Amino acid sequence: MNISDVAKKTGLTSKAIRFYEEKGLVTAPMRSDNGYRTYAQKHIEELTLLRQARQVGFTLDECQELVALFHNPDRHSADVKARTLEKAAE
Repeated sequence: MNISDVAKKTGLTSKAIRFYEEKGLVTAPMRSDNGYRTYAQKHIEELTLLRQARQVGFTLDECQELVALFHNPDRHSADVKARTLEKAAE
C-alpha cells in the first residue's frame, strides 16, 4: 500500500503520516526499490490509533506512550481503553 492509500484509509494527510513517522510514532514502513514507502495493515492500525488519540486531545508525548502500550504484548486491551477514557475525562 502506498502513502495515498494509507491516507484515504486513515483519514490523515500524507504530510501527517510522514510527520508521525519522523517523530517515531509509527513503525517505519518498508521501502520499495524506487524508494517509495510501502505500508502494511499494522501501519493502518497505528495511524488510526494516533488519529483517534489526537482527536480526543492526546499530546504527542502521550501518543508515544499509547503507541508503546499498543505494541506491548503483555498489555491488556483494557489498559489502552482505560488510558483513553482517562484522557477523554480531562
